[in-house]
Amino acid sequence: MNVFSKYFIDPIKNHYLDFAGKATRTQYWLWVLFSFLVFLVLSIVLGFFGKVGDVTYFICQLAVLLPAIAIGARRLRDAGFSPWWLLLALTGIGCIVLLVFFLLPSKK
Repeated sequence: MNVFSKYFIDPIKNHYLDFAGKATRTQYWLWVLFSFLVFLVLSIVLGFFGKVGDVTYFICQLAVLLPAIAIGARRLRDAGFSPWWLLLALTGIGCIVLLVFFLLPSKK
C-alpha cells in the first residue's frame, strides 16, 4: 500500500497542479499503472449503477485529468523536452510520439 500511496495518492494530494520540476520514468509509469487499475475497478463497480455510475465515473475522470497532465509535463521535462509537446496528444500520430518520449531515459 505504501507504493500506491507514494505514486498515486501523493501526486493527487500534494502535486495536483504542480507543473514545475521533473518526474522520473518510475513515477510516471507507476502513475499510469495505478490510474488504469483504479479506473478499471471503478468502472466495473460503477457499471452496476447505470446512469448515476456513468456520471460518477466521468466526474472521477475529470478530477484526475489535471494531475495526469501535470505528471506528463514533468515527465517530458525530465526527458529533456518541453511540456508543450503534450499538445501532440490531440493528434492521432502524436500519441505514438509521446509514448516514445515518455519511454526515453532522463537527461542530466
